[in-house]
Amino acid sequence: MPQLHILRRIVPEIDELIERRYTVLQNVFFLQPVGRRALAGKLSWPERMVRKEIEFLREAGYLHSAPGGMEVSQAGQRMLSGLHSIIRSIHGLSDLEQALAHRLNLQHVVVVAGDADRDDTVKKEIARATAKFLNETLRNEDILAVTGGTTLAEVANHLPMNQGGRDLLVVPARGGLGEDVDIQANTIAARISQRLGGSYRLLHVSDDLCEEAMASIASDPKIKQVIKLIRSARIVLHGIGSAEDMARRRGLPPEQIEGLHKKAAVGETLGYYFNPKGEIVYTTSSVGLCLDDLRKTEVVIAVGGGHSKAEAALAVLSTHLQHVYITDEGAARAMLDKLGSA
Repeated sequence: MPQLHILRRIVPEIDELIERRYTVLQNVFFLQPVGRRALAGKLSWPERMVRKEIEFLREAGYLHSAPGGMEVSQAGQRMLSGLHSIIRSIHGLSDLEQALAHRLNLQHVVVVAGDADRDDTVKKEIARATAKFLNETLRNEDILAVTGGTTLAEVANHLPMNQGGRDLLVVPARGGLGEDVDIQANTIAARISQRLGGSYRLLHVSDDLCEEAMASIASDPKIKQVIKLIRSARIVLHGIGSAEDMARRRGLPPEQIEGLHKKAAVGETLGYYFNPKGEIVYTTSSVGLCLDDLRKTEVVIAVGGGHSKAEAALAVLSTHLQHVYITDEGAARAMLDKLGSA
């Protein structure tokens, strides 16, 4: 962005100023309505600094007061949208995307600014980027399979509401983990379908049954029909988790978690646990999508952010079964650092 380069020469502090005001607008947008003190606490900034930026943004017409606190005005939303490309330029995100895509042999990488480990609104930006990419990629008569998780649960909130209806089918990729219902694959599949005006099918199977019980359930005609649909999905959207976090979410006993440590498991997706070399070291019994099914899938989109997920993401992506990776700057830079030292 050549104009920005010129502005830096006469206003050296412009990057910092733009970033600060973008951060305030972004956080108010995701937290609204929000009070000044709550915002200062969320940002861990001095209240005087927050007050100064709020006053500027309010006078410019980008923020307005509401009964519960501040909200972003329509002009503020347009400004926030316009600032995305400038923030991308300041952070060098295009170069970061190209470098990561090249090193991991991926067709496409999307990186949003920030680090979800340090700012939870970044997870919402990852979800927004995922929703945008997904909406642009889906075609009529597509079958989309989705996994669970907090980031994918947020994706539905950023998809456009399609009142006319679309000829799409959304299905859960795997059974449930017995966790918060809002972040289970069944719930996410239903919500994405409703936003897009499509239809959905659910898989009413827990993901933590013994192999004998799984085999019995998988033989049920209705379950077999859903599994057939899942395995014929053109697009798969899945999260990437750290091995230990996912083991605890699945309720694995302490001795199995210790076993994962001994096997150097670092990453997980679809019930498969990987070591840093991308080798499978443990698999949970489940019905639904298997890792081999991804080899036949046209578009596999992996999602996950935060610098702490870098090793997990590298382990999963080194299988070369994914085509697209959507993440944040924290994870992307940590991954390139690890690749550089490998």
